Amino acid sequence: MTDCMYGVVMTGHGDYDALSYRTDLPKPKPREREVLIRVGAAGVNNTDINTRIGWYSKNDGASEDAGWAGTALTFPRIQGADMCGEIVEVGSNVDVTRLGERVLVEPCLQRVNGEPLETPWYIGSECDGGFAQYVVVDASHAYPIQSTLSDVELASFPCSYSAAENMLTRANVQQGDVVLVTGASGGVGSAAVQLAKARGARVIAVTSASKEQMLLELGAEATLDRNDVPAAVLGQNSVDVVIDLVGGDKWPELLDVLRPKGRYAVSGAIAGPIVELDLRTLYLKDLSFFGCTVLEPEVFGNLVKRIENGDIKPLVTMEFPLESIVDAQKRFLEKSHVGKIVLTV
Repeated sequence: MTDCMYGVVMTGHGDYDALSYRTDLPKPKPREREVLIRVGAAGVNNTDINTRIGWYSKNDGASEDAGWAGTALTFPRIQGADMCGEIVEVGSNVDVTRLGERVLVEPCLQRVNGEPLETPWYIGSECDGGFAQYVVVDASHAYPIQSTLSDVELASFPCSYSAAENMLTRANVQQGDVVLVTGASGGVGSAAVQLAKARGARVIAVTSASKEQMLLELGAEATLDRNDVPAAVLGQNSVDVVIDLVGGDKWPELLDVLRPKGRYAVSGAIAGPIVELDLRTLYLKDLSFFGCTVLEPEVFGNLVKRIENGDIKPLVTMEFPLESIVDAQKRFLEKSHVGKIVLTV
């Protein structure tokens, strides 16, 4: 094996010119409790773009807190939180029978080389990710998977579907619950529709008219247009759980539609992170709020079981070669697609 590999590096925060495709990157070496994975495919996500432009900073885009962990990133950085691949090398304390395993990588890392992290890392932010020929992760975060799906199809699952499953887990979605999903045509939203349906919930998806039929086919019982006022259509106090990826100015309407003791879970803010909360709504309705980033311990394993059992299906709308990452991100930002855009590596 050569000591070099190809991949895309982010050289700093900025526009597309911060991304550089190279063929001379140093190939990583697994330490004693790590595995080296040859990447087959990697999905494109909001977090890739948010990290590149410094969106996570709360200090007007300043670089010192622009990582997922609220700290500065180190550059160059290889992004890519979604990935499927094959273990081709193992560290000295990893069972050699893992060689050749097809794996999905858990994107939220709580261990590095066997050591627990005080603050979890996110792949592609605090450490290198899957937009390259090879990646190294702690062996515990590489989950073997038995599936007839392609690498491209499997790479559509880890980031979006684990984020969705984590929100449903935190909000304790049960059979018979009425669940409202905002941003339902995106990667996390469409995953939440499928995963909530798999739990036996009744799903209402917020989307545009052009994407309504696709979401009904994925398992939504009904849809709302993005311009609808939820309570005007569904009635006040008609929803058990809100799964929110949007935020923005219309955010208070989501609380109006929640029943007393309803649960609200959020893992995105594509319409804006600053919202207005009337505390009387929160405490008089006994609502529970869940901010969701770090995955609960059972989430990724449960997701792998869902995939293996065929309870959920991949939703890949476009493929691009890795070197066309800028074109892929531009198409992603058009928001005209349902599901995932995936890079072949």
